[in-house]
Amino acid sequence: MTRFTAITLAGALALPLPAFAQANDFGPLLTPAEFTEVQSEVSPLVIDIRSPDSDGNSVHAAGHIPGAVSAPYALFRGSAESPGEVVPEERLQEVLRDLGVTRDRPTLIVHQGSDVTDFGAAARVYWTLKSSGVSQLAILNGGMNAWTEAGLSLDEGEVTPEPSMIEVSYSDEWLATREEVLSIVNGEAEATLVDARPESFWAGEQAHPAAAKPGTLPQSEYFTHSNWFSNGPVIVDADAARALASEGNLDDGAPIISFCNTGHWAATNWFAMSELAGLENVKLYPESMVGWSNAGYEMANVPGPVRRMWNQIKSVF
Repeated sequence: MTRFTAITLAGALALPLPAFAQANDFGPLLTPAEFTEVQSEVSPLVIDIRSPDSDGNSVHAAGHIPGAVSAPYALFRGSAESPGEVVPEERLQEVLRDLGVTRDRPTLIVHQGSDVTDFGAAARVYWTLKSSGVSQLAILNGGMNAWTEAGLSLDEGEVTPEPSMIEVSYSDEWLATREEVLSIVNGEAEATLVDARPESFWAGEQAHPAAAKPGTLPQSEYFTHSNWFSNGPVIVDADAARALASEGNLDDGAPIISFCNTGHWAATNWFAMSELAGLENVKLYPESMVGWSNAGYEMANVPGPVRRMWNQIKSVF
């Protein structure tokens, strides 16, 4: 049993709130109403990361926030074999230039807002842009669903951005490499390894299709990404995030590395801990368990033959 299994928002809000250590004039989280208030003052770039529909049609063209440029999530992901891998700097630089991203222009990231898993896409893009040097970032809380529910206007058609000349050089301040994780597993360095997946993944009862086998990182504990949500796909505010982090003993000052299957759910944990709760020294392990397991490294909670057979039987029924 892990110490993070029984996190409740009601209990967390009863805890004292530590000081917020992260400063960001534009974000890191904006409701539709908050964004419309600051939009005319800061002239932000709005990037719509929604993917095409099942027929390949652009959902962006069918209706988007006025001025938003289309930047499907796949542009910020790795290969099908290892989706969590960081996009090479040269390729990401080309993507960001085409989108008109600059280091100093406030940038709003807009996802669909369909469920709590969908938020991970916005968080992963936020992490990628921050690691690339973009200084003012925000996620539209609730995404496009919240925007339309608020009755705000939409434009149709495509938007052609003005290209930029941004130069991308990843910062390692929020990046945990495979070598860094290996040093922690081997006892050569110290950090809290936090699995963002549901307990069934952490316990080895489920696995991502691209993973070599089920299981988790040795010495890890889990804090499921959905803990940060109390109102459907709308993530909690900074006060609640700080309280949840405190109840989960995440704010004890130890370095934290967030991981999952492919760095998607883990991006939500990273965002909540680093950007909302203001915890220092929180890193994301992008390739996560798919990359780790396929590399053949030691894993914990790997089911034996009998348990694997039982899991297969359960999956059929």
